[in-house]
This record gives sequence, structure tokens and C-alpha cells, in this order.
Amino acid sequence: MSAAQPTAGDAAPAFSPRTILALVIVGLVSFSGLAVLSAYAPELRGGMDGGAHALSSSAVGFRGAAVMLKAEGAPVVVSRSAPVGGRGVAGLLVLTPGMNTRAADLRDFRGAERVLIVLPKWATEPEPIHPGFVTKLGTVETSRDATELLAAYAPKTEVAHRVGGSRPALRGAGGPFEPGTYLPLAGVDALQTLSGDGWQPSLVDEQGRMVLARSKNHPGVLVLADPDLLNTQGLAKLDNARAGLAILDALRGEDGVVFDVTLNGFKRGRGIGRLMLEPPWLAATLCAVAAGLLMGLHGLARFGPAQTRGRAFALGKRALVDNSAGLVRMARKEHELAPAYVAMTKALIGEAAGGGQRTAAGEDNERWLADLARLRGAAAPAELTAEAERAKSRADLLAVGRKLYQWRLEITRERR
Repeated sequence: MSAAQPTAGDAAPAFSPRTILALVIVGLVSFSGLAVLSAYAPELRGGMDGGAHALSSSAVGFRGAAVMLKAEGAPVVVSRSAPVGGRGVAGLLVLTPGMNTRAADLRDFRGAERVLIVLPKWATEPEPIHPGFVTKLGTVETSRDATELLAAYAPKTEVAHRVGGSRPALRGAGGPFEPGTYLPLAGVDALQTLSGDGWQPSLVDEQGRMVLARSKNHPGVLVLADPDLLNTQGLAKLDNARAGLAILDALRGEDGVVFDVTLNGFKRGRGIGRLMLEPPWLAATLCAVAAGLLMGLHGLARFGPAQTRGRAFALGKRALVDNSAGLVRMARKEHELAPAYVAMTKALIGEAAGGGQRTAAGEDNERWLADLARLRGAAAPAELTAEAERAKSRADLLAVGRKLYQWRLEITRERR
């Protein structure tokens, strides 16, 4: 005998319930992780983009300046949130705008007491082999860009670059650096300086060009023309590191330094996703997640006894009455039920008032109801019987039914 062949009903399912449950759990966990990472994406971004900001360790980055200040014991903060109106900033606020920064982006910092704006200088491109490293392409800052960026502090800003490399020396010209201050520099490539009627010199090179300038309209705002005094490639040379540290120490005084990175795209967001993941709304989010899990469990497992499937055709007296009523309704013969309803009402009154016993003894029930109605001050039963026989429509049947109901209440004193 040959072995029995499996039928189609005996075939194994494509996925087991455990596999489906595992896929659902993995999907939910992955989606939750993606939502959390999306909400905190700006904070999770590191400084590996090679930009000119305090999170970057590239040649044009300023992370080395923050590390140098911390090693000196100065309080240093890398801020990812712009203060409203500049309030709340204690110490020196260092802004490192990029080539895409506009004058409107600096409005939030106008209320700060001491601000150092480091102008951009170099155009770079990332090195694909070494993440976080960049290659310099040349200088990009122009007088037009500087004038547009610093329009709120001076009417015009001219930017100039010295040709080739040089070993300039900085001298104090006012403000935090008194005349007589001398800061020699190591080699600087294409030294960047600025000029303009709205600026006062604080540090100048040996040619009298401003390297550190102070705004005439806003004395608390200073601009460092050449970022090579604070970036990584500049701090790699001892003289440049000493000059950069001297500038930061003179401007901060006894306070700390706040390096802003919001202008470089690292602003901490306050979206609805982040709001739901932080107190006090975190509790509501957890409650919603728990409710969702319970609803999922409720959908996977049955609670309570299983409900049996009902019959297609019901049995019993109630089903017979419903079917009969349906037939009468379909035939539009409801009004013909009015005399039967009168008789039923009379029978109910007899049972409630004791008339049923007298009827069984041979007395006339109709005469007894008429006498009782007269004593109660109600309509005679013959009038209601005649009105029921005159019913010709469903509306007439409803009217007769209402009168019979009120008549029964008056006869039996059920209202009392």
C-alpha cells in the first residue's frame, strides 16, 4: 500500500504565530528607536563634519580652543540652544558663523554683554578616507559677505587677505588690549584683516590692519578677523596658541566661555516628539504606550467565554410572535388588530380589579366594566370598542391604543 498523500488542509502555514509575534515586536521596537533618534537627532550629531565650530576637530574647527581653555581651568560650555535675546549667557559668547550664516541669524545674540564673532576664512572639502578631516581649497570670505553678516554692528566691513604665508606680530590698539601689548605669531597663511568706519581697533598687525576689532555702536561686540588664531591648525603652533589664549582670557575676564554651535546646524530642537519624551509629558506618553500594548494583547488573546453562533431561523414563542407581527406589517393589516387589543385591555382590567372572578361566576363582564367606568368617571367601554372597529390605518390603531392605555390607568387607578 502506498503512503497517504497529505491533503491541502494538512499543509503547514507559511509563518508560525511565534514568528509573526517576533516580527511585530521587532517592528515596534525599531519604530520606537527611530522616533527617539529623530527627536534627538541634533544633539546626537557629533563634530565629524569637519566644519568650523567648537565640536569639530578638523583643521578649521575650534574644539582645540575649548580643550585649551578647560586645561587652563576656565569654565567652558558648548551651547546647542540660542538664548532668547542673548539673555542668560554668563561670560564670553563665541560665535563661529559659516558661509551660509545670515545677519538675521545673529539677532538672538544681540542682548549678550560680551560677544566674540570669529569670521569664516577657508573653503574646505571633506576627505573621504579620513572622516572629520578636510582639505583647504582657498579663502572664501569677501567684503560683501562680511558687510552683510555684520550689518547690525557696522555699516560697512572690508576684508583683506595677505598674500602667501607670513609671521605677523599683533599689537594692542585699545579696548581690552592697551597700547604696548605685543603678541608675536608663528606662520599664518593668508592673514585675514578687516577695516571699516564702524570698527575700532583692538589688535592690529605690524601694518596697522585690524585683526581684532570692536564695534563702535556695540562696544561689547568684537570681531576676530582671522580664525587661524583659534582653530586647530593655528593652535598647533605655540605662538599662535598663546595669542589665541590671550585674546580669550582678556575678553572673558574671570568668567567662562560659551561656544555657540547653533549657527553651524547643531541647534537643539523643541519639536512635539522631544516634548513627548521629556517630563512632564513623559508620563502621558508612557501611559499611551501602555494602553497601546494592552490593546494589542486584547486583540491577540480572547477575554471571556466564546460566543456561540446563533441559529439562522429562531425558534420559540417570541420568534413566532415576531414573524407574525412582520407578516401583519407587510400586509398593512395592523388596524384590524384594534378590536383584539380592546379585548385584551378589558381582560387586564378584569384581572387587576377583580372582575375576572365575577365573570367566572356568570356575570356580564361588559356591564361590570361599564359600571366601574361610570364610577371612575371614565369613558364607557362600548365607545372604545366602536372606535377600535372604525380604525382604518396604522395611525388610527396608535390613537386607539393610547386611549385604551389611558382608560386602563383611570379604571385601575395605577397612576396612584
